[in-house]
Amino acid sequence: MPTPYGLPIWYDLITTDAAAATAFYGSVVGWGSAAMPMPGGGNPYHIWQAEETGIGGMIEMAEPPTGGPIWLAYFNVADVDAGMARNIEAGGRTLMGPMDLPEVGRFALIEDPQGAPFYLMRPDPAMGDTATTSFSRDLPMRCAWNELTTRDTATALPFYQSLLGLASTEVLAMGEMGDYCFLDVGETRIGAMMNRSMPEQPVRWAFYFRVPDADAAAKQVEDGGGAVLHGPMEVPGGERVVIARDPQGALVGFVSGETQ
Repeated sequence: MPTPYGLPIWYDLITTDAAAATAFYGSVVGWGSAAMPMPGGGNPYHIWQAEETGIGGMIEMAEPPTGGPIWLAYFNVADVDAGMARNIEAGGRTLMGPMDLPEVGRFALIEDPQGAPFYLMRPDPAMGDTATTSFSRDLPMRCAWNELTTRDTATALPFYQSLLGLASTEVLAMGEMGDYCFLDVGETRIGAMMNRSMPEQPVRWAFYFRVPDADAAAKQVEDGGGAVLHGPMEVPGGERVVIARDPQGALVGFVSGETQ
């Protein structure tokens, strides 16, 4: 079955210390890591592995193009260049690319009109025309939720509808914080977006990776040199989440429990 356009198909961690990040996420999530040499030399690209399945990657950069360590998603699109042009027309900007990797695909790092960075990607046919192994609401060690904090959901929603085909047909009212707008790709719920709660809160995507126990993950975060920012706490639907910063400063979430 073809992978739907708009679905997140890969996740990258841009960090300033790959060795330390490997140890941290190995402890908290259980990932393995395999280093791959980059064309032309430089720091290797590391593949995050859930058992033997690659679900994401990591690259070490002294000066990340986003200003600091960060997790980023790659969204599947039919045409990377057309998506870049649409983003620029809407007031966004291009941070890197476009570029092609043989047998991988064409991709570009962009920033949406409100400031959230993410990748657009058109996978090479050699990658196979199958569903993603990186995003899953249920599978362990995968990203289970994609959450956008933005300045104005009223303008962000139509932008992402136009660019990626994301739809929002259900909201959760959060009082003074506004609506938590769920995001769907076809019949697949991939996450949600919400307005930031204070002007200094960064505009960005955040990702929640599935772990056996969010409470245990919180302790592992602190034992590994990270910092717990929120939680562990139960969210509507019965899952438990924790929001943290890894030791290098990248925002990351962890989730446990059964989906409904």
